[in-house]
Amino acid sequence: MAEAHQAVAFQFTVTPDGIDLQLCHEALRQIYLSGLHSWKKRFIRFKNGVMTGVYPGSPPGFMVVVVSYMSYNKYHKLDPSLGMFAKLSQHIPIGRYMSEDSQKIVGGVLVGTGLWITIIFIMRNALKCLLSWHGWMYSRHGSVSLGTRLWMLLVKVFSGRKPMLYSFQNSLPRLPVPPVKDTCRRYLESARPLMDDEQFERMKGLAKDFEKNLGPRLQWYLKLKSWWASNYVSDWWEEYIYLRGRGPIMVNSNYYAMDFLYVFPTSIQAARAGNAIHAIMLYRRKLDRAQIKPLMLLHTIPMCSSQYERMFNTSRVPGVDTGRVLSRAASSHTATLLLLDTIQHMNESKHIAVYHKGRFFKVWMFYDGRLLLPREIEQQMERILADKSEPMPGEEALAALTAGDRTPWAKARDAYFSRGKNKQSLDAIEKAAFFVTLDDTEQRFVEKNPIKSLDSFAKSLLHGKCYDRWFDKSFNLIVFKNGTMGLNAEHSWADAPIIGHLWEHVLSMDPFKLGYTEEGHCCGEPHPNLPGPQRLQWDIPAECQDVIQSSLTIARTLADDVDCHSFPFNDFGKGLIKKCRTSPDAFIQIALQLAHYRDKGKFCLTYEASMTRLFREGRTETVRSCTMETCTFVRSMIRDETREERLKLLKEAAEKHQNMYRLAMTGKGIDRHLFCLYVVSKYLGEDSPFLKEAVACGPGCSSPVCCCFLSSLCVHQVADDGYGVSYIIVGENLINFHISSKHSSPETDSHRFGGNIRQAMLDILDLFQLDKKAIK
Repeated sequence: MAEAHQAVAFQFTVTPDGIDLQLCHEALRQIYLSGLHSWKKRFIRFKNGVMTGVYPGSPPGFMVVVVSYMSYNKYHKLDPSLGMFAKLSQHIPIGRYMSEDSQKIVGGVLVGTGLWITIIFIMRNALKCLLSWHGWMYSRHGSVSLGTRLWMLLVKVFSGRKPMLYSFQNSLPRLPVPPVKDTCRRYLESARPLMDDEQFERMKGLAKDFEKNLGPRLQWYLKLKSWWASNYVSDWWEEYIYLRGRGPIMVNSNYYAMDFLYVFPTSIQAARAGNAIHAIMLYRRKLDRAQIKPLMLLHTIPMCSSQYERMFNTSRVPGVDTGRVLSRAASSHTATLLLLDTIQHMNESKHIAVYHKGRFFKVWMFYDGRLLLPREIEQQMERILADKSEPMPGEEALAALTAGDRTPWAKARDAYFSRGKNKQSLDAIEKAAFFVTLDDTEQRFVEKNPIKSLDSFAKSLLHGKCYDRWFDKSFNLIVFKNGTMGLNAEHSWADAPIIGHLWEHVLSMDPFKLGYTEEGHCCGEPHPNLPGPQRLQWDIPAECQDVIQSSLTIARTLADDVDCHSFPFNDFGKGLIKKCRTSPDAFIQIALQLAHYRDKGKFCLTYEASMTRLFREGRTETVRSCTMETCTFVRSMIRDETREERLKLLKEAAEKHQNMYRLAMTGKGIDRHLFCLYVVSKYLGEDSPFLKEAVACGPGCSSPVCCCFLSSLCVHQVADDGYGVSYIIVGENLINFHISSKHSSPETDSHRFGGNIRQAMLDILDLFQLDKKAIK
């Protein structure tokens, strides 16, 4: 009750002597500080918007241009207004109000401003033209040509000084639309290893027909969109690949990030949560102030930062797929609306949502107009852990709604969570900065039992109990009972490298900058007057509880079918691979092809994600790693070939893979182009046999092996009979692999495939006959 009284700024009672007004000074003080914090944030956003809007110009540059222009005109005794005021005076009595000196100053400022804007426009477009050239990507590793060095120098000159996170957005080139002819040719090249002669000839005929007839018409629409929109792919990719999906996003879409394997900063759950939450909030503050430096390849070439915008205060909201039904009425067509998931983003959120043992809590992150310190956040987590109250009916498994099919969740949300206390509590979760789970299980990498411990750790982060993570939130911070932690992230708002950047920040700050006391607590002291967490209240009827249990059943079936295997490969790492003068990524991708052929005795379509963030609002492109060159090398490893021949074929396969990666990064990939052509064909009501078959073998559809190079972030396979493989290259001597498949598939076994990967890595390295001991 004391906390409730503090929340009221004033109280009054009516007496015979009048109204007795009682002000709560503490409440008024908190209101003042909160308002001050809000206005500071608005000012910073406004200032950053101005700085980004004029970049690569700057206010000091504006002053230099204006003063230089006016000084030049004064020295040469020229009219700085270029006759503007003389012409205006003929129609407006401007001379009555402004002296001749004032006219010169105003005219100089106006013309100088115009000159400054012109300089910015020229620099911005010159930088855009420079960034449209990608010849630097084809330079040999370790050697840069004179032309590339001159180009990089020009990029630095036109890039300005001290760029902020979003400074380069207006200077990035747009994603180009590849020619239909090139896309068809590269598609056929990628499909050749997977087709026999008869199938390939048939596909060639379909491609040729498409290229001559329907393709140019669809291409015209895409060209039009590329001129009008910032990116011709990203909005359709987000809508059709993610938001239109009606199946569970748990396992199928969401991915996870894992904690340190060999570092255990503290075993106190509340303390680890305190430091991690504080580090995340500091990252959000930097993000709000655009103080995070944009990612620059070779410390020179900027990458798009648009995906950072929805990292915090964001939740995916389910929609009902009612289908599209056409009917004739009065000679006109009518159609029902297609309501799908949406991404809800709030500009501001001052709290987080916390789940522990079936209860939901709202925890404010600010007090006295400042961010809570790590020890104060630990104090709030301790209060939640000490709370012995029981979950309300239906509350414990409520989050299972976000783990099951989307349509039942959308209908339940509309029917039971659109009013009253349920709406208020749901808003507290969906509008939170992010979601935190204080898990009541223990997970940790155990060196004596690495396989079992890592597999359990991975499955817990991927799906948990299916009801103890809010899978719709942009990301969930999961802190286990023994102090280890991880993330589970929703995929539609951004790709894995974005959340990876946040996670690297948290892991670097937690033990090294924030630190812990000798007892394992966060540094600092608890706050004596800090209001406690707010328990969220629910009134969930029996009908809704039935929907929750139905979603939970679906989610558990999906989770139980996940065959997850994680293992550290420590026989060698990128240091030894580079000694072989081979790209580490190409080396691993070719090893995966060899492992898969040994596992299943055949080749399959392979999807490796490549980023397209060299372009504005770019997301990903597909690298089809199963090439003719790779297949030829794999067959040589199966047949009795000489080492020299195998080595030659390996280098050819690696070079081919690197070239395909370059094409994908520079907007010359095939899958996103085919996808957009397919979308346009559906809008036009055109049926294309070529697109139907080509897109059916594209990303997110039926790709049997998903091999993604992600920074400690792990995904699930995209086909029922395939594998999902993620790997992180840790330093010079360690590569962590994460493999997933389905128990229900008789063709797959994640542990068997892991063994094949290990052996393939060793076999390929043996071709180089390196003396590992001498190298070390």
